[in-house]
Amino acid sequence: MTPKVSIIMGSTSDLPIMEKAAKVLDEFEIPFEMSALSAHRTPDEVAEFAKGAEERGIKVIIAAAGMAAHLGGVIASMTTLPVIGVPIKSSLDGMDALLAIVQMPPGIPVATVAINGAMNAALLAVQMLAIGDKQLAEKFAAYKNDLKKKIVKANEELKEVSFKFKTN
Repeated sequence: MTPKVSIIMGSTSDLPIMEKAAKVLDEFEIPFEMSALSAHRTPDEVAEFAKGAEERGIKVIIAAAGMAAHLGGVIASMTTLPVIGVPIKSSLDGMDALLAIVQMPPGIPVATVAINGAMNAALLAVQMLAIGDKQLAEKFAAYKNDLKKKIVKANEELKEVSFKFKTN
């Protein structure tokens, strides 16, 4: 299998969060790879990865990092592939990472999800890939419909919950 998505994290300590992205990609049967690279500690390896990703068949990169969180931006500066940043909560409740990722200079965009939002990062990657893949688009539409069904069911179940002053 040739990976279509690359999940890159600044440290393996980010793995418990990034496993959520891996599970989504598995669910959608999208081949992916996972690596730990640091914009600050392994800059040469980051450059090699970013410059060679497209040639290796990668279509979307998910880059997770905490604190200064430069990984996504550094990768985005060296590739034309879409990069999705996942700010990791490690210090300052993750706000430092969030701001580092969303405040990219003009011309170097990094799509950004919520702090620890690895699941949404993977779903965004699925949506990007689905643009050119009708079967994947149908699978994603079914996923969204299932989300709707779960909420409709939950709302029905809430009708059975009783409180003295509940009116519905």
